[in-house]
Amino acid sequence: MPEDKAESSSTMRRLCIFSFYDGDGIVDDYVFYFLKEMGRYVERILFYSNGPLSRDSEIALRDLGHEVIQRSNAGFDVMAYKEGLQHIEFDKDNRYDEVLMVNHTCYGPIFPFDELFSTMSERSCDFWSVTASLETLAKPSSGVSKPPYYLDTNFIAVRKDMLQSHAFRNYWKAIEPSLTADAAARSHERVFTDYFAKLGYSHQCYLDCTKYGTRLPALYDIDETLIDRNPLLRRDAFLSDPRVIEHNAVDLPRALGVIAGTSTYDQALIWKNAVRSAELRMLNANAALTSVLPDVRLKQGEYPKGRERVAVCAHVYYTDMLDEILALTDTIPGNYDFIATTETEEKKRSIEDKVRGRKNVANVIVRVVEQNRGRDMSSLFITCRDLFLEDRYDVVCRLHTKKSPQVAAGQANNFKRHMFENLLNSPGYTANVLDMFHDNPWIGVAVPPLVHIGYPTMGHAWFTNRERAEELCQMLGLRVTMDRDTPVGAFGTMFWFRPKAIKALFAHPWQWTDFNAEPRHVDGGLAHVLERLICYAAQNEGFTTQQIISSHLASRNYAMLEYKLQRLSASLPNGEFNQQVDILDAWKRAEYRENVQATHSPVAHHAPWQPTVRQAWGEVVLAMKRSLAHRSPGTTKLLRPVYRGLARKS
Repeated sequence: MPEDKAESSSTMRRLCIFSFYDGDGIVDDYVFYFLKEMGRYVERILFYSNGPLSRDSEIALRDLGHEVIQRSNAGFDVMAYKEGLQHIEFDKDNRYDEVLMVNHTCYGPIFPFDELFSTMSERSCDFWSVTASLETLAKPSSGVSKPPYYLDTNFIAVRKDMLQSHAFRNYWKAIEPSLTADAAARSHERVFTDYFAKLGYSHQCYLDCTKYGTRLPALYDIDETLIDRNPLLRRDAFLSDPRVIEHNAVDLPRALGVIAGTSTYDQALIWKNAVRSAELRMLNANAALTSVLPDVRLKQGEYPKGRERVAVCAHVYYTDMLDEILALTDTIPGNYDFIATTETEEKKRSIEDKVRGRKNVANVIVRVVEQNRGRDMSSLFITCRDLFLEDRYDVVCRLHTKKSPQVAAGQANNFKRHMFENLLNSPGYTANVLDMFHDNPWIGVAVPPLVHIGYPTMGHAWFTNRERAEELCQMLGLRVTMDRDTPVGAFGTMFWFRPKAIKALFAHPWQWTDFNAEPRHVDGGLAHVLERLICYAAQNEGFTTQQIISSHLASRNYAMLEYKLQRLSASLPNGEFNQQVDILDAWKRAEYRENVQATHSPVAHHAPWQPTVRQAWGEVVLAMKRSLAHRSPGTTKLLRPVYRGLARKS
């Protein structure tokens, strides 16, 4: 155990039962930091892993001097606490003043544990916690000054009189393993406080959680509790479905700002775990990983030239766009290497002549691709592979001469501006991008937000690429969960990146024949799949993806996005976002048939739907089709013409 024990631990002897679970058995650095800081205030830590640990994690824990016990996840953390208490025989030897029951569901300590333990040592009680949750919110007319609540049991301390009591033993003796996490919470967390309060045991809460006005202050008021120096930051603020976060207006970005401004806690500990544990789009939504950057540098003083090794890597198929590309790269505040690929020797000489002597260009590297098969994607991951597998550059901007002749000129030009002006808009803007990478080492890729003006991308940006993307993830060994509807992607294949963040894509020996032959540069081909895998490759390496957008494009995109969302909402029954989503999800499950109601929606009750004869016949045909498909898939294919005829009749 650490030798630098805090002074307060000499006045109170403590033991900590720490409950941990990770599906991959990995103990991330945030846990080690938590245990190290906890070790300054406790004599002993019993580390219960509710599942097998990886070899490295188990060795690291034992090297810290902790007692490591591995068990199944039966009963979740509740049963780990029970086993820990039984292990010490409920402190029958009267060794400890307090026993702490703590789990892995929070980052911390955001603020020094000394503040917490010093404060609580002075409070007279039998058990205490850091935060509490309210059973109900008191109405002004109810006459209830403080609504009933229970202490949050992710960090709870029990003092010796209660610890050694028959009531405490009998409470834990009666607890049986629960089958679900919610059932475990109902069996313990939601009853623990009231059970012992009724027996005359007193309790305290470090923060006055009745003042915040929400049912779960540690989550719903995560920013306000941090302003009040809550030492714990809940992980589920990062990992929860954004519908929950949106419905309760959880302001995680503000909470992170409070930490940055008032705490010395290393946020890299948070991101290393969150990016490994969360679905990428959920994480980006909850933590608002989108930066609206101005055209003036946010930091004071001049940009420190030479701080990063920077490169621009451009695929130049249309040489008439080279001046436009170079005008963008001129905004880079320091020296950079200009790397280009093209498909002919003549174009190579033209590019070299135009770039040499350009402002801030240190080295010029121009390579001719063997084939234009795969276009900008193959040229990056085959032709330039060696440049980015070596440790040459800290950050790279990927560009190409985009014209999109397959779509209308207005759409193509809008898409091009969306790429160019959100990557290298002005000297101040580009300096802000480079500062962002420097100050946030967990950011691995920066992309423009999903283009949606003129393109039907929202909710459907996988198009026909999802299945191939999943196959590639397995082939490349990417252990990530890809988002269901709209991937976080480098759409348009222009983006900033750290080479080490996407090393898996450079390390794989792609062949030219892996890419579609020209002119079949279509969805489902490797090039389109790779643009949707770039951010997930970075996630697999432990890096986040930041969306970056210039202020003038942010105003246009937000205004149009707000219009599109309100127009969709106006076509639905009046209700909050989650209710409307439930209605649309029910419609989707019913294959977009008319007059389908949401079966899981909390919206107001409607009169039962009465189908017409035609609609009822359609239901019969659909039921026949599903039944036959289940019993005989081959027969289903043969009968498709019959289904179509029946459908037309219905």
